[in-house]
Amino acid sequence: MSDPKERYKLLLKYARTLPALDAAKKVPANRVMGCTSEVWMTARLDDSNRIQFSGDSDSELTRGLCALLVQLMSGLKPEEVLQVKPEMLSALNLGPAVMAPSRTNGFLNMLETMRKRTVMLTEHLPRFPSLHITGDAITPQGSFAEAQAQYLAPNAAQVDALVKVLSEKKIGIVAHFYMDPQVQGVLTSAAERWPHIHISDSLVMADRAVAMVEEGCTTVAVLGVDFMSENVRAILDEAGHKDTKVYRMASDDIGCSLAEAAETGLYSDYLSQAAATGKPAMHVVYINTSLKTKAEAHAVVPTITCTSSNVVQTVLQGFAQIPDLTVWYGPDTYMGRNLAQLFTSLADLPDEEVQKLHPKHTQASVRALLPRLHYFEEGTCIVHHIFGGEVTELVRKAYGDAYLTAHFEVPGEMFTLAMEAKKTRDMGVVGSTSNILDFISSKVKCALDKPFADKLQFVLGTESGMITSIVRKVQGLLKESGRDDLEVEIVFPVSPESITTSSQTSAANGGGPVLLPGGLSMIPGPASGEGCSTEGGCASCPYMKMNSLTALMSVCERVDTPGEVLLEAYKPRAYTETVNGRSMAQAGCEPILHMRAFQSSGQLPDSLVQDVLSRVK
Repeated sequence: MSDPKERYKLLLKYARTLPALDAAKKVPANRVMGCTSEVWMTARLDDSNRIQFSGDSDSELTRGLCALLVQLMSGLKPEEVLQVKPEMLSALNLGPAVMAPSRTNGFLNMLETMRKRTVMLTEHLPRFPSLHITGDAITPQGSFAEAQAQYLAPNAAQVDALVKVLSEKKIGIVAHFYMDPQVQGVLTSAAERWPHIHISDSLVMADRAVAMVEEGCTTVAVLGVDFMSENVRAILDEAGHKDTKVYRMASDDIGCSLAEAAETGLYSDYLSQAAATGKPAMHVVYINTSLKTKAEAHAVVPTITCTSSNVVQTVLQGFAQIPDLTVWYGPDTYMGRNLAQLFTSLADLPDEEVQKLHPKHTQASVRALLPRLHYFEEGTCIVHHIFGGEVTELVRKAYGDAYLTAHFEVPGEMFTLAMEAKKTRDMGVVGSTSNILDFISSKVKCALDKPFADKLQFVLGTESGMITSIVRKVQGLLKESGRDDLEVEIVFPVSPESITTSSQTSAANGGGPVLLPGGLSMIPGPASGEGCSTEGGCASCPYMKMNSLTALMSVCERVDTPGEVLLEAYKPRAYTETVNGRSMAQAGCEPILHMRAFQSSGQLPDSLVQDVLSRVK
């Protein structure tokens, strides 16, 4: 059937044949997420162990698509439903006039919901802990989520005590996004009364510390891992503030597996290999490394810093701007592998799609750069490491119809899953913490633009510490809208060994799990916190946990007292070495300045380009 009008008529005919769904089943739990119109889908097993689907929509064309899927999929065995892939539906030949992009996304989301409903009927899957967010409430499910939610509304006495000691002793605080919610909640509330508190990623922590000192602070407390406090110390020294006191939150090392990987002999060998190729070479180093790493690397190979939000553009611009360039990315193996995967996928797209990402590239140029892109293979973050095969498979089965988010640092399995959701259904995002927050915000805003109740579910494929920012952003949007009929659920993937299945909890719950609206079962995790440990049972960094509120108060209370002598071990390592006659701060900041120049102009700075070309042997 080639005539679009005839296709429309056929879909409307299908819509008329679809039995209306009972009003009691038109609830948010049965909604198909990601559809422009309202769509509901239910599933049941009949007596012959075959799946029977029912569906409905408030849009006639969408109802026709729903009817088509219900007719095609009902009566199949569960394993047959799961074998239906999105590409198989292209055989229906509905045509672009009928299948506009938004309608195609909705169609594929219906299919994904059918697959998810089938899995839920036939397998006893564990449920990850989650937070349910509305305009005026936060409801946790699972002990890990309870721990996350506990401190989103901070203790007023703790806030008062912190503000008092900070203001009396002129102490500024710079903290990383990945602080535990207890700390973030108190810091965020305290910042409303004491302006010298800043929470961000590692890039701007040192800059803010300098600004605080110039505004009158005499001490800076750093809540992060050791390379962050070392950076603060070095940048303050370079800015002429050597008398300013800087303290970490522990006497023991507050490590970072990723930053430490860049200070090994293996990484030195990797850089030496880059320098010895006889070709133009540029080292792209992740921001979450020490100034020492950046300085020493730049002495071997011309280096530019990147973040998870600009790494793709940095690499593509390098290849576009410098002929025959080889790029050596490090130290994050997962991010490097994901970059290679992203570019491999890009190489299969037509030129117009490639140029949406970077105007100077084509399919041919992307294919040509693939052999010249290298990444370090021995550097991982112990937190993002949990998002591997087992966790991803659980996400695929139990949350395949949800919005999927993945930080650029997660293993390839989770990255691929989120990429698929993004590419096929507009239900995924890959990138930085800021990209993830923007994605969640945009989907919430889209839902608020629709005149009906909804429930959105997001799988958080990154460190759980950013939940404070998510909750504040989402609740702000909900309160501003005045709507009370929208709910947002944030799901925390955890290690499979750390959560229980419905069959394991049946005895504890009188023969079955706790039932949620819509028939979903809530499976509480163990009281230990669902596996939080240095092995990464949950997506929460054990080193960041060393930056506790108790530690912060202890450090602050000792400042400017005789007890301050006990804080000697809390001081960050000071860089005394020089690199090519320059201080570590001067040499280590140069790759950061290259990045900032690129962010400002969209071009690699001439000084970096000339450095790359001049070192070719």
